[in-house]
Amino acid sequence: MKELVEYIACSLVDSPAEVHVKERRSGNRVYLELHVAKNDMGRVIGKGGRVANSARVLLRVAAAREGKQVNLEISEPR
Repeated sequence: MKELVEYIACSLVDSPAEVHVKERRSGNRVYLELHVAKNDMGRVIGKGGRVANSARVLLRVAAAREGKQVNLEISEPR
């Protein structure tokens, strides 16, 4: 899952070196936290959150194939 999020995010942003994904597991649940550069937040979220929601749908499909549940959170840069 983590690799899928990194691939999607790196494909969207101008600064792929600043893409970081933290993964936490709890049973069959996977929690992913995506960090990108401040300038790339708009690209990752998209207009009205469409890009972020599409990424979440792709993750849910990949997780369902493995019998897991996934939650993606896009963290605001500091």
